Order: sequence, then structure tokens, then C-alpha cells
Amino acid sequence: MVVRERFIFLGEAGQRIGSSLDHLQASRTLAEVLVPQLADFVAVELLERVATADWEPAPSGVDGTTLMRRVAVVHDDEPGRWDETVPEGEALFLPDDTPFVEAMRTGRAVHVPRISRERAEAISAPFTDRDLRPLITGRSMLVVPLVARGQVLGTFKLLRRPDRSGFDELDLAIVDELARGAALCIDNGRLYRREVQMVQELQRSMLPAEAPRIAGARVCFRYRPAGRAAQIGGDWFDAIPLPGCRLGIVIGDVMGHGVTSAAIMGQLRTAVRTLAAQDLCPDQLLRHLDDLAQRLGEDYVATCMYAVYDPVGRRCRIANAGHLPPVLVSPYGETTILALPSGVPIGVGDVPFETVEFPVEDGARLILCTDGLLARRDRDVAEGMATLRDRLTGTSRPLDRTCDEVVDALTPEFPADDVALVAVALDGIPKDDVAAWDLEAEASMVAEARAQATAKLRHWGLGDLADTVELLVSELVTNALVHGAGAIGMRLIKGGTLLCEVSDDGHELPHLRDADANDESGRGLQLVSHLAERWGTHRTEQGKVVWFEHRLP
Repeated sequence: MVVRERFIFLGEAGQRIGSSLDHLQASRTLAEVLVPQLADFVAVELLERVATADWEPAPSGVDGTTLMRRVAVVHDDEPGRWDETVPEGEALFLPDDTPFVEAMRTGRAVHVPRISRERAEAISAPFTDRDLRPLITGRSMLVVPLVARGQVLGTFKLLRRPDRSGFDELDLAIVDELARGAALCIDNGRLYRREVQMVQELQRSMLPAEAPRIAGARVCFRYRPAGRAAQIGGDWFDAIPLPGCRLGIVIGDVMGHGVTSAAIMGQLRTAVRTLAAQDLCPDQLLRHLDDLAQRLGEDYVATCMYAVYDPVGRRCRIANAGHLPPVLVSPYGETTILALPSGVPIGVGDVPFETVEFPVEDGARLILCTDGLLARRDRDVAEGMATLRDRLTGTSRPLDRTCDEVVDALTPEFPADDVALVAVALDGIPKDDVAAWDLEAEASMVAEARAQATAKLRHWGLGDLADTVELLVSELVTNALVHGAGAIGMRLIKGGTLLCEVSDDGHELPHLRDADANDESGRGLQLVSHLAERWGTHRTEQGKVVWFEHRLP
């Protein structure tokens, strides 16, 4: 090549190498642009920690104990000619007394104008598991280090056949300039990949690892992060067990992308879990979340939907804050987009939210998703929603399989935006597994409540639990009689555990406290805490509920 052509080549090669954010692809492009213009054979080897974008600190130096990986091999010989000698993808150690380590140790290129037989034997000798002489004997060789930001990333070697002239000064200058640019691209790609891994790990650590098991409902999650770090957003979802065998479902999408959105997502998810524990109505929960987002800062803007499913009452309550509407699939495979007030995103403020309540049949399914599942460059949200409904319509399939088919059909392997999908099978708790009583607010009701609970346990074949449950029922009913107010009710639910609830119209919640030997009260809840699997309290619109769970045999 004449001088002008070489400089044109340098500019075009630099653009090709810098066009990828993948450090391994940049390495391969470096080898491809050099063959056959400047060499007949090129191999690129990176430090293993660079090739894998590892977080380990850089080694203090490079020597024969430094693990390398050959990430690219390009030549113009017949295909497969050097596959056994220098296989691509191989992890290897480069011997100390070779030009390859020398170039990385000194940070300067090593030029061998012509490799004699003696020099070829000397270079090949440390490689006891292969013979490099057929590859290098008689050729010109240039070994160039890849150094960026003061760190050695690896090296690449160029070979020319004996029938070509050796590398001249202009060749050395061009290769050196390409090496500088390529090393920077490789390092940028490595750092970019680490950023992607960091954001994805941050997101995954803040999302539920697995769906909770709850009587009367089954939950399935699917999440697919965006293909690029800059596009990774703040999609989040959760399933929260609530008192009374109910289930809280939340899905949301933080505005923006990157690490900040992922961090905001984590804060909002934690806030939703905390608020859900207060057993708030869906619109009230969104109002509290909106107030919190406004206090945290102007960047805290997100769509959100919160739903509560009651498998005993077979009803669902939903409030929306600017999120996509859910799809309800009937037990017969018919799909309906639920007509909900759209609301405004969390963080906007000054707009009320509204709860919508509706009955659901056993066997129905509720599908919630983020816009990453529906929208693509070639498809708007409406078209995506129509495709989603088509995939959900028809005979019932296993919940996991349905989720997999929907995500695979609607999204590419590396989507442009995060994808979150939550599917809930609304199975309901059989009516025979629920018993409820209205109790008269008088002293005799304690014995009556014990008797009713015992009879129901025996009817369910749980007579072995009677002694313990009688004692626990006595404590809760007595507490409602002495410290509560108004109407008193008791409910038993046989689900994943035995749940007992005692309700009254009083609003003061009991709490666990230490009781001295001479105290007349305070020991009841200590006994409940000791004997029950779990216990707790929550407010209702009429008053409060005190409950306990007992493990089933």
C-alpha cells in the first residue's frame, strides 16, 4: 500500500474496531482488519480477567503464570490450517522467555524481521504441548502489546509469509496506532460489560428470587433485562402474602434507565412491601407511595399497579398509577383487558387514585406486565397487547409454560427495554375449607368458640391439633371480649397452614409486652407467640383482626 492508502486504511480500520461495545468483538475485528492488508496471520490474546470482564484487581505484572485466553485467530491460509496449533478460545500460559510475554512486560512491540530456524526452535521450545515451528519459521513477526489506561490487557501477533516483504517503519507506526485505539475499545467494552453485569445484578438482587406459596393462588414471574446497560431500566414486581390468605401483587416501571433507575426501583419496592404490611386499600397504598416519592426527589417517577386477591371472598381489588392495564383470562380461556382508571405515575402528585373491585371465578388468571413486553420498534403497545391476548386465549396451559411462551413470542433474546411479566392463577380456597362464626360478646362465648373450633378441626381430620388450637382460640377470643369493642367474629381457614382470625370493632391493636409475675394481663399474647407458627394483627374498615397460624400435620 502507498502512504495515502495506508492512512485511509488506518482510519477505516479504526472505525470498524470502535463500532462495537463488545470487547471480544472488538478483538476479533482488530484481527480481521489486519488480514490480509498488513499480515497473513493474526492472533489476539487477552488476559483471562479481561476476556471475562472480571472484577478482580489487575495483577502487578505479567509473566508465565498469567492466565491468557486466545479470543481471535484470523489468517488467509486454507480453513482449519492452524486450528490445532493455535485454537481460538483456548486458555493458556505464555512462557516467560518468549516475545509474547516480553511485549506485555515492557509495553513495547517486539519485531522479528525474519524468524530463522534457530529462533523458531527457541520460541517454540517452551511450548511443550505443541510445535509452533511450521507456523512461524521463515516469517516476519510483530508482537504488539494491548495497553489502555496504564493497564496491560493482552497482546496480538502478526505474521507475514517469507514471500512478502517484512514490516517497515510505516507498518510499525500504523500497527502501533491501531493497537492504541483497539486497546482503548477493548477496555471500554470490558468496562461496559461490567456495568451491564453490575446493573443486572443490582436489579436481580432487588427482585423476588421466587414466588411465595399461598393457599388459593399460584404466582409465576418472568424477567428479561435490556440488552444494553444504558437501556436497563427500573422494572420491578413482587408478590406479597397478606393476612387472611390474601395476596398482594405489584408491578411497576421507573422512568429512565441505568443504575439510578435500578436503585430507585429497589427503594420503591421496599416501600411497597412496608406499606402492604399495613393492609392498606390499594388506592391508599399508592397515595402513600406517591407522597414518599415526592419527598425523595423529582427523579422518583414510576408507573405502578397494586392488586389484592382474596381467595376466600373470590374478589380482586386493583388501583393503577399510570401503568398498563392487566389482562384477565377466564377459566374458559377468554381474555379481557380490565377497564381501570389509568391514574398518573407515582411521583407526579395531586391526583387521586381509585380502587376497582370485581369478582373472579376459580381458575381465572390475572396477567400483569411492563411495556417492554409489548412495545418494540416495529410494534406499538396496542399491537403488542393484541398479540398478548392472542397468546393467552384458549385452553389452559401450565402457568410456567404460559409465561415462557409469552415472553419468547413477544420479546427478542436481547430486548431494547426491560421485560417483566407476572401471572397469577386465581384458584380460590374451597368453601369447605373455610368456617366462620359470629360470637356474642359475653363470657360464655369463649367456651363456645373453643367447642366450635374443635368440632371443625375434627371434621377436617385435624383432631390432633385441637388441644393447642383450643388454647390459642381462648386467648384471642378473650382478648377481643376484654379489650375489643362491638361485634366479635371468628374464622378458620385450612390452607397451607391452619389460620384462625378473631375480629372485633375496636381499633386499638394488641402488642406483645413483658409481663411480670404479679401482672394480671400480658401473658396471653406471650402464650400465642410461643405456641403459634406465626401471629399478627391488622386493621380493617370496621376495626381490627388478630390472627395466628398453626402448622398442619
